[in-house]
Amino acid sequence: MEKPNILGLTVEELAKYCRAKRLPAFRARQVYTWLHKRLAQNFDEMTDVSKEIRQLLAEDFSLDLPVVEKIQKSGDGSQKYLFRYSDGARIESVLMKTIDGRKTVCLSTQVGCALGCVFCATAKMGLKRDLSAAEIIGQAYAVARRDPDLTNLVYMGMGEPFLNYDNVLKSIAILTSDRGPNFGQRRITVSTCGIPEGIIKFAGEDTQVRLAVSLNTADDNLRRELMPIDRRFPLPDLRQAVRYYINKTGRRVTLEYIMIEGINDSAEALNELIDFCHGLNVGINLIPLNA
Repeated sequence: MEKPNILGLTVEELAKYCRAKRLPAFRARQVYTWLHKRLAQNFDEMTDVSKEIRQLLAEDFSLDLPVVEKIQKSGDGSQKYLFRYSDGARIESVLMKTIDGRKTVCLSTQVGCALGCVFCATAKMGLKRDLSAAEIIGQAYAVARRDPDLTNLVYMGMGEPFLNYDNVLKSIAILTSDRGPNFGQRRITVSTCGIPEGIIKFAGEDTQVRLAVSLNTADDNLRRELMPIDRRFPLPDLRQAVRYYINKTGRRVTLEYIMIEGINDSAEALNELIDFCHGLNVGINLIPLNA
């Protein structure tokens, strides 16, 4: 039987484990600190934890971290990581640096993606599997070991976060835990291609995490060509869900718009976008297509 990855345990779950093993309560906090603040890569690094407890942890848990297979560097300082997991699955994460000092890591949530957006390279893979909370967290930690003091996290990599909802939410809970990394919730953004029930469910979470929606066109017919998900969830349904989220949370939503020359960058497309946004508290992120 495969051992659970200890990185995916909340501090409460780790405390429950310690109680079951009749270990002092402070041991859970101690181990959690090693995992999520000191970014230990194996149990033997936990030098102030007894050898017996380290052996016990190793018997009951794995500490599987993604292996960095390749790093591609861009002229603007961005870095794309190719990670490999223990089962051979490969995903990518990106570290983006800006002139104002921000360091943002773009996290993947699935191996591949099932949604088939025509402008997305990941879509060509199809969906292989979901990533666990531990595997999502591991991406951020692998980058942080090489480039510390990360400022922002965006769930905008490979996969659709709302189709791996529970693991995404659990990873956020761990990353924002005050006993762990204590990442500011408002410095985290979850991006969806536009799944209304996911947006509505996310609106009910007790979190300040930001929401972004990949829109790319306000023309339903064109969106069905670019993003097949629109056939199931057309723009009126998506707009209604976005409005619900804004009204429920009082927060602004970011609409991501990949600009494809000659396809969705005309004056007519702009007017359609303006009409879609009318009455909504949204910001628009215009992104030139990266061929």
